[in-house]
Amino acid sequence: MKYLALFALIALLSSCWPSSVSFVDSGSMPEVWKTFSIKTLENNAPNTPISYAATLSEAIKDGVQNNTRLLLNPTTGKGEIYIEGVITNYSVTPVALQEGDNAQKNRLSISTSFTIFISAPKEDQMTMTTSRFVDYDSDTDLGSVEATLLEEINTQIVQDVINKLLSNW
Repeated sequence: MKYLALFALIALLSSCWPSSVSFVDSGSMPEVWKTFSIKTLENNAPNTPISYAATLSEAIKDGVQNNTRLLLNPTTGKGEIYIEGVITNYSVTPVALQEGDNAQKNRLSISTSFTIFISAPKEDQMTMTTSRFVDYDSDTDLGSVEATLLEEINTQIVQDVINKLLSNW
């Protein structure tokens, strides 16, 4: 009985044992992807700060370069990956209403839409839409915290783009 239990335990453990273990990323992107380029985003949202499209475009460039193996191709439209995008919404809305319809917090929301063109290993195209927001105290002037809030939202949007590149090719 003792040997039977030991045999069953060994069989159970060996069936769950991984076939290989590696700390090297085998790559979640095709090996042929070496470079990317991005067109400065188009701004179709009213009330968006004038420089926001360029700021978000630069954040995406930096984020992709720093968090993937892709290198920036300075010629727009060149490289295995080409990203175009549109800022479709920029809004501030009250949230966390209290007595008397007074808002305790406001929400800055930004929506963007991206088209990612792939030239190798075969021509393809991905689209993605993302909406991100940050809440802030309603008694705070948006102008005094807007840069910080936009930086936080940009980080989230950049991560969405990177996740799309790494997971849906």
